[in-house]
Amino acid sequence: MRIETRAKDGVTIVDLHGKITIGEGNVEIRNKVRELLQSGKKKILINLGDVSYMDSSGIGELVSCYTSVTNQGGQLKLLNLTQKLEELLAITKLLTVFDSYNDENKAVQSFYEPAGA
Repeated sequence: MRIETRAKDGVTIVDLHGKITIGEGNVEIRNKVRELLQSGKKKILINLGDVSYMDSSGIGELVSCYTSVTNQGGQLKLLNLTQKLEELLAITKLLTVFDSYNDENKAVQSFYEPAGA
């Protein structure tokens, strides 16, 4: 798995590539998010468009990251869910927890809209 970060309008976009499975990338995501939080970046958008496979430990990592960011007063949102990932999040009822977007510009803009808008 490969992780790249970039900034767009004050939002840090974390591009994930490859598989997120137990022992393969799941701890790397947590470390990257922790690193971002420590450097004061609290608007985090995780791009999953190039993730070929994610198991339950990968889902657990997303939840862990979401909790860490939220507890520090930040926001974590998801971008470009594949159909399989969307189904997985729907089955686990996590689609109701995460804000997810298919359009990067709309996702970035959502960090600046009032809640419930």
